[in-house]
This record gives sequence, C-alpha cells and structure tokens, in this order.
Amino acid sequence: MSILDSKIPQGPLAEKWSRHKTAIKVVSPANKRKLEIIVVGTGLGGASAAASLAELGYNVKAFCYQDSPRRAHSIAAQGGINAAKNYQNDNDSVYRLFIDTIKGGDYRSREGNVYRLAEVSNNIIDQCVAQGVPFGREYGGLLANRSFGGALVSRTFYARGQTGQQLLLGAYHALNRQIAAGSIEMYTRHEMLDVVIIDGKARGIITRDLVSGKIKRFGAHAVVVASGGYGNVFFLSTNAMGSNGSAAWQCYKKGAWFSNPCFVQIHPTCIPVHGDQQSKLTLMSESLRNDGRVWVPKDKAVAEKLRKGEIGPGDISEEERDFYLERRYPSYGNLVPRDVASRAAKERCDAGYGVNAEGKAVYLDFKYSIERLGKNVIEARYGNLFQMYEKITDVDPYKEPMMIYPAIHYSMGGTWVDYNLMTTIPGLYSIGEANFSDHGANRLGASALMQGLADGYFVLPYTIGDYLASEIMVPKTDTKAPEFEAAEKAVTQRIEKLFNIKGTKPVDYFYKKLGQIMWDYVGMSRNAEGLTKAIKLIKEVREEFWKDVKITGEPNNLNPELEKAGRVADFFDIGELMARDALDRNESCGGHFRDESVTDDGEAKRDDENFTYVSCWEWKGEGLEPALHKEELVFENVKLTQRSYK
Repeated sequence: MSILDSKIPQGPLAEKWSRHKTAIKVVSPANKRKLEIIVVGTGLGGASAAASLAELGYNVKAFCYQDSPRRAHSIAAQGGINAAKNYQNDNDSVYRLFIDTIKGGDYRSREGNVYRLAEVSNNIIDQCVAQGVPFGREYGGLLANRSFGGALVSRTFYARGQTGQQLLLGAYHALNRQIAAGSIEMYTRHEMLDVVIIDGKARGIITRDLVSGKIKRFGAHAVVVASGGYGNVFFLSTNAMGSNGSAAWQCYKKGAWFSNPCFVQIHPTCIPVHGDQQSKLTLMSESLRNDGRVWVPKDKAVAEKLRKGEIGPGDISEEERDFYLERRYPSYGNLVPRDVASRAAKERCDAGYGVNAEGKAVYLDFKYSIERLGKNVIEARYGNLFQMYEKITDVDPYKEPMMIYPAIHYSMGGTWVDYNLMTTIPGLYSIGEANFSDHGANRLGASALMQGLADGYFVLPYTIGDYLASEIMVPKTDTKAPEFEAAEKAVTQRIEKLFNIKGTKPVDYFYKKLGQIMWDYVGMSRNAEGLTKAIKLIKEVREEFWKDVKITGEPNNLNPELEKAGRVADFFDIGELMARDALDRNESCGGHFRDESVTDDGEAKRDDENFTYVSCWEWKGEGLEPALHKEELVFENVKLTQRSYK
C-alpha cells in the first residue's frame, strides 16, 4: 500500500494556509506568458480558475461540452453560498464554519483543507460583490444571510432562489473579459475524452468536437479538471442530464487515484418522482426549510386516506401532524443536515406515513410562516421557487404544502488531490466537485458554491505556480508526439467499437437499468448482500450493453446518442467502483448508510477505529480489480464524537 503525501503544511491550523503560500514557488509575470494551462469545465470552479489564471498572465485554453460556458450546471444551484462574515452578529467565525463543515461531513475530511475553505470564504463574497452579484440585502444595505442545514448561525448569502445563476454570471463575465483580451481560448461543444501523459506528467487532452465529430489534440504545461460530479450514475438525479463523470474517469484510467466514490449526497427536498418515463428530478432549495415545516400524519390510517385522495392536507389538524424533524432533533429542527433529513423522510415513508399516491413523499408546509410573516415576505424570499414548483406540479404552495422526497444530488467523492489540488499525476489538477477534498461523507448545503469558487479564485492560482515554476524552460507541448497519437487512436477505436456493436436497444435502455440497480442497492441505505449483488448486476448489464447497444447517426457528425453512450459506458465502471467502495467501508457515516452499522436510535454509526481514512482507488486495467490505498485522516484540532443534532 502506497503512502500518499497530502502536502498539508505543519504548524497551527489557522496558520497552515498562510505559511504554505509563503513556502511554495512563484512564477514571475514574464514567465507566466510562456506557460499554457488547459481548464476542462466552465462551472464555478472552472470559470473562476480560467479567469483567474488568465488574469495572472498564463495562456489558458478552456473547454466545455455545452454551447456556452454559462450553461454549466452551477447555474442550477438555488439556495446560497456560505461564508463566515458574521453579518448577523450571531457569533459566527471561521473556526465555527470549519467545525460545522467537519461535523457535517461526519469527520471524514481533512482538517487542513476544510479550515482553508472556511478561511477564504469571506474573500469570495467580496469578490462576487465587486463583480456585481445581486445578493439579497437587509433594510440597512448590509448583505442578508439565511440559515442552512447543519448550522446554528445564519451564514448563507443568497440571491433569491437563483444564487448559482448569479454567481456563475459573475464568473462568466470574468471569463469573457479574458477571452476578449486574448488570454483565454474558449472551446465550446468540445468534450474531453482522454488526458495525455508524457514522461509521467499531464501534457494535454484529446477532445471530440461535438458539432463536427472531429477528434482534436490540445497540449499544455498543466491540465485542470473542473468537470463536476458523477451523480448521474443513478440516471434520476437533480443534475443536468448532460452532467457526467467521464473527464475525471479518464484521468483515473490514466493513473489519477479516485477517492471515496461511495460518498454521494441524497438531497431531502426534491419534487417526488412522477411515473417511470421521467428523465430528471427537480431540486427545491434547502433554503425552503428555513420557513417550511416538514411533517407527515401521526396516524397511518390518515396517511392512507391521503394516498387514496380521499382527503387533503388541509383536512388534517395540527394535533394530527407529526413534525418529525422538530420532534427528533429539537436543537436543529428542520435545519438538520441533508443526510439526516433524507434518512428521516425515508424512515417515515417506509413506515407507512408517506403522503403521495406512491407513499414516497412528505409535506413541506409554509402555512405557519405565511401566517407569521405574511405572504409578501415569503414571496420575496422564495417567489421563483414557488413558481417553479407550481409549474411542475400544478399545486400552489401558498395554499397547499409542497410534497418532497429525497433524491441523488451531489458527489462528495472524486479524484484524489493533495493540499495543492494536484492529483497523483504531476501537472494534473482537479477542483470543485470533481475532487474529493473538502466535504467528507456529507456536504452541508451552500458549501458547493463555496468550494468551487474557493478553489478557482483563491487556491489553485497560488498552488499551481508551485508546479509550473519548474516548467518554465519546457517548450510548448508537441501534439504530434507519440503519446498524443496513441491517445487519439485509443479514443477513435472506442468510438468505432461502440458504433460497430449495431445492437437492438438504445442507450437509455441500459442507462435506466443501471440507475435502478444503483438506487436499489447503492442508494439511501446499503448492506453487504445488496452491494455484492449490485456489483454482479452491473457487470451483467455492462456486458449486455457492449453486446447489444444501438447507436444511430454518424460518428463524424453531431450525435447526442454517441455522447451519451460514451458517458454511460463510463457510468458502468463508476457504479461498480462506488459499490465496491461502499462494500469495503463497513460503517455508516454521512451519506453512506450501512444497515449493519446503526445506533440504537437509528442514526449513522461510525467506526473510527477502522475507517478514519480516505479510500484511494488505483486503476489496474480493464477487467481487473482496482487496488485500494488509504490516506489516514489525522485530527489534531477536532475531537471525534458521534454526530448529534438533537
């Protein structure tokens, strides 16, 4: 088993980042102009990184598979972004944000990384205000904050229910400024299909032009992957349908280790599934739990009448309602972390108290806050979210409670990176949701936007210089090198192999089968028997896919089915590794809930003696089992305790 060097600096926690910045190498402005960097992905992490690196003087090539950088999935984030400004004067601090994040992740993340994230969070807000992001404001002009799950203070900055959109527009403007200045070459509708390694270092990528179908080569001195997470392995999730894990997965197959793949987040406030033809789930912001109360009937017979449509929620008196989060977690109430709220909803529904026809929903009720604050206040806070809910369900949430149920949302696992955000391949960096680094086993709400912008604006621009300072005499990468030739050949052969199957079933037939296996056995609760079965079933469906998938259209042309086929082929491999990782981690922690490891009151039960580590999986080849390595987590500032929100 290899020993991983996470490069976390020595010294007091609060001084690690500042000490590290003074110790690492710096590239002079004149030398930055000699260096090229590739950035894959233009969400908050990728756009902010590309803009910042170009502003510093590097030559940047940015890539996205969408037709515009502003269509990255970060745009879908609703509720807010965390920072420890303490504008509410409610005793928030960098240290409190650090503690909440470590605890929220169920003590499965690095102290050094999480403290740095909390430390730079305040800079992010200043940066975004300077860009013109229209954050909500209090009457006196101060930026407003609201509460989010897993915290007893209000530290979430927001722009109504469209915070991700506004933050991405800010980063997009910064990106466009550098494109106009000639510092960034922007390649839209280009999908990364491989990373090119020369002499052990990342030197470029292979892409497919999604409009022409042409395979292209791009070289650089370093490659940054900011391609998001792999939640769409479940088929149904809150992610955009194009979101995928393929870029990170190709890095894994070239030697970048993959960490904690079993750590995926279930979001508790999603619109429930309707029918078996649905292709995507819609997220309702966690911010709604500030003013909405979650409940189900106390009586199963009443719940049965609701499911049959014999009565409505308005027919149930307050005394007959079970506000189960407030009952079980009096300190945090409806604002417990996402994994806790999700499991509690599942438990109530599994016990027979679900309120929709399928018994897979609970109520999120604004009746009480409307009576207390007035409809106009709720409309000002959440109007666009209420409008979205009504358009999808044809139910007016001002008059009736919303129905919600947990759904797959975010990937805490991802490419392993050190403190500098570099993978196990020199010169290959991974930022934002694509890496594993900051959230442990569960991400607190409003921390995804925080991490993406922290990595892109305030971490990577410093740390990448430590590597590039040794590359300034290296000439521009020759894309005619044999390594590029081999990588392009491998990509082309894979596309040809997919087309030559000429089977009978479309890609979605196999994709849905994979998603159902993942949800049934690697979803909200897991056990050894189910995970073992999942690995077997995934292998069987993957084998069927490679024998019987039918891809229409042409390989050298616009072809969405081909795009999807390549991504689904990767999802089979990702899904198998997720199940393998979940089987290995015989404990419950955060979003990873093993039926064999439960406390007396039904909560996740960690095993700190045996599992206080980051799992790091190394690719060993097609058809071969990956090797497991471990990065031991060291806690010097936090005491490991059983997580409690009661």
